[in-house]
Amino acid sequence: MSDESNKKKKGGLIARGWRSVREAGNIQLVATCLLLLLAIFLARFSWILPGGEEPTPLTNAAERALYDTRAFLAADLVEQDDRIILVVYDDQALINLEQRSPLPRDALAEALGNLDQMGAKAIGIDILFDQPQADDQLLIDTLRGMQTPTAVGYANVATNATDIVYEQQIFLEEFMAELDGSNSRPASIRLDNSFGATRIWPRIEPDLPPLLGRAMLEDAGGPVAQFEGYEGAIEYRRALRAGLEEQSEGDDSGQANIEEPLFQSLSIELFTNLDPAVAEYVAQEIEGKYVLIGGDIVDYDRVETSFTSWTGFEPAGLSVHGEIIAQMLDEKVLPPIPSWVLWAMAVLVVATAALTALLEWPAPKLVPLFVMLFALFVGIPFMLHFQDIDTYGLPAVGWLLGWIVAFTAVTAAARSAGAAQRSFAQGALGKYIPRDIAQQIIDDPDLLSLGGEKREIYVMFSDLEGFTKMSHAIEPEMVAKLLNRYLEMLSQVVLDHGGVIDKFVGDAVVAFWGAPISRPDDAERAANAGYAMWQAGEDFRKEVAEMDDALPKIGKTRVGLHYGEAVIGNFGGDTRIQYTALGDSMNTAARLEAANKALESSVSASREFIERSELDWWVPMGRIVLRGRAQPVDILQPMPDFPAEHRAKLIEAAQLSESKHDVAVQLIDEVAAMHPEDPALRNYTSRIRNLNEGGAYVLG
Repeated sequence: MSDESNKKKKGGLIARGWRSVREAGNIQLVATCLLLLLAIFLARFSWILPGGEEPTPLTNAAERALYDTRAFLAADLVEQDDRIILVVYDDQALINLEQRSPLPRDALAEALGNLDQMGAKAIGIDILFDQPQADDQLLIDTLRGMQTPTAVGYANVATNATDIVYEQQIFLEEFMAELDGSNSRPASIRLDNSFGATRIWPRIEPDLPPLLGRAMLEDAGGPVAQFEGYEGAIEYRRALRAGLEEQSEGDDSGQANIEEPLFQSLSIELFTNLDPAVAEYVAQEIEGKYVLIGGDIVDYDRVETSFTSWTGFEPAGLSVHGEIIAQMLDEKVLPPIPSWVLWAMAVLVVATAALTALLEWPAPKLVPLFVMLFALFVGIPFMLHFQDIDTYGLPAVGWLLGWIVAFTAVTAAARSAGAAQRSFAQGALGKYIPRDIAQQIIDDPDLLSLGGEKREIYVMFSDLEGFTKMSHAIEPEMVAKLLNRYLEMLSQVVLDHGGVIDKFVGDAVVAFWGAPISRPDDAERAANAGYAMWQAGEDFRKEVAEMDDALPKIGKTRVGLHYGEAVIGNFGGDTRIQYTALGDSMNTAARLEAANKALESSVSASREFIERSELDWWVPMGRIVLRGRAQPVDILQPMPDFPAEHRAKLIEAAQLSESKHDVAVQLIDEVAAMHPEDPALRNYTSRIRNLNEGGAYVLG
């Protein structure tokens, strides 16, 4: 068959497919157009939603994984970089110095004084001096006397909220002011850990001084001009030789894969009490180098990079600053892909999918096409990455998904196969959500999607203390009667406050607010429901006690409240579905509920939850580390009738817990003494005396 005949045949197939789409009806046609727009959106924004702040649900993780694979495989294999030296506080040095936190400043001052005589090009200090110490003036005098250009670590609350609080920033600003007029100046130590790893240079903030590496090269006359305004990918390198460190028995830290250090690392101890016999040798190692000073501690300031998912290794943040300096010295400015190219590719991908769908090819023809497209969409980013093009943000997965969505949309319209999905969505309403929300969704079915979407929700998890034990002591018929009555009372609380009942797990009730429709007062609804849930549990206890004296005593209802991100939607299959929420926020609420037992409390809410509630009845009850978690959580409890002056003291104690711990303990003791009947406050007086180094109480 001639090429002309092939073209005519394909043209006829496309025309027939287009007629099928038009005959599907206006509603189907509009839906198809919207899906095509969605496909273009996915093909363009599969990394980050428009605005550049929030990750795109579902596809972002896959894009990150694919990028990390490209970065690892395309990384240059290099020998140890002799241009940069790390001077570190490691675990052994801190043991020898008999001080772990804060880092000893007298030792740092002595080390700086010795380093200043060794001819380094520039010195960078990746340490925040944000809290007072006895040796502050000694360190300030040393920094002011430095002849070597020295960049001193700086951060502020606006960009490093997890590392510094307002009071610390004030002290840091005062510390930096003492360095005015010297060769020491502030430099930002901020790193970008978007989406769980440091893959790109931190965004340039107008209120921050230059990045640590930029400042060091500026002062030393290094190549920085071409990096002005650069916010692209970090060009991580791999060690030419790498090995596998043996894990000790029972060690599950995940740090087994260790690459040979890219930078020579010297302990800070080498520069304190410097032995004259080795001073000349050490000076030879330092002369003409860029020196970075900071921590290399096992459990502190470790950074996930593009390689971590491959090697399992998390380097110290100091090493990442070293990589940034090396990238500038190598003048590796990775050119980004222009936005117009990304838009053109998105449109091209969707157009190709639509035309393919209109051809209505049989499956045997489509399978090879799918394989070819997969190889093409994944291969292009790899090819560009190996050519030193910045592929961070290149939507490889988005192209695949956009193609599939567009192909499916046009195919469904041509075959009129989309009605079943819509009927399914409408038929599922009204069975597990409040009436007012159900009615809104019936009026507008698009509010309830098939599948899942990420939403910020308010989560409530409740449990009845001792119910399982009690159920073994009474007849099954009575267990069923009591359980049904209990769940009825608690369910009514949720529905009365406009919440969605997620599920029942035995006697536990899980509910959430903020989906499928969010309302401005969801925070107040959820907060009031949490307190009302506990009250309903107390009413149930009284009801059971009055019902039959022979029944075992009912325990109290415990409630956990948390605010966070979850995936909300319909999950299941053709025969059974459930509208539910999945995610870490659900687990956190469950752990907060369970923590009530150890805290001797009834209702516990996270700070993330109460910050969105305008109710003034919350009382801070300290910072705890929940079971199975590493990050501490600030907890608060609702006390509507608590005296305002007592609440104010507890708030003050929470603010002073780290800076003036003794004063905080005294304030809590005073309030607890005025409420001897409150076991939660009594428990708080014990916990505040047993905090870990991070200022939190670890639940056993």
